[in-house]
Formats: sequence, C-alpha cells, structure tokens
Amino acid sequence: MTRLGREMLQGTLTTVALALLLAFSSEAKSAPANSLRELYSALGECVKGPVGSPGSEITIVFSLKRNGSLLGKPRISNAKLLGDTNAQRDFAAGVLTGFDRCLPVSITDGLGGAVAGRPMRFRVISRPPHTDT
Repeated sequence: MTRLGREMLQGTLTTVALALLLAFSSEAKSAPANSLRELYSALGECVKGPVGSPGSEITIVFSLKRNGSLLGKPRISNAKLLGDTNAQRDFAAGVLTGFDRCLPVSITDGLGGAVAGRPMRFRVISRPPHTDT
C-alpha cells in the first residue's frame, strides 16, 4: 500500500471512530433520567470507588434542584472503610470526586419536580472481584 493510501485509510478510520464516539456520547446524554431508578443508574455509571478496596462502602446524602444540580452540600451519612489508611482515603476521595463529576445530572422536568429539595441517599459499595471457580 502506498503512503497516500495509508494516510487516506488512517483518515477514514479516524473519521469513523470519531463519528461512533459522538453518536454514543450524544445518545447517552440525550436521554435524561425520568425515574428514580434511571437517576440512580446514571449516578452509578459515573461514581465508582477505586479498585483495591473490596468491602468498603460510603453512603452520601444529598438534594437536587429541579434542573439536576446539587442543592446545598452533600454529606457522608455512613462509611465502612476497609484496608490501610491510604486505601481508605483513596476510596473516599474517589467516590466524592466521582459524585462531583456526575453533577448536574440530566433529569426530566417531571423527575426534577418530584425530587427537588428532597434528601436522597446514594450508596457506593466496592465489591470484591468476581472469580469463576
């Protein structure tokens, strides 16, 4: 294959990859959560504790505004942190950073009206890796 042919193929592959990426990201962002199940699922997709803290868990209490942004300051209502001090700190920081990164969450007007100002709880649990036996 000539140099020009390789460059054209590379350009085409880059264009296709970019188009797929845009399609998937816009599809995920185009469907706002319309139920509590969808809201918690969306939060669960982007809030993940770091690997290496199996058994650790944190519960965050928070409230949202109608538009899905945070109302007030979230707080940790329960924490069970396992591992050494660094693992505990990394897990807690990872969960809180992930939670901040998720907001504002995309929600419908109906769900926004239902949850606005109400305290909600979100629990993150680090499960041990699944092994087949």
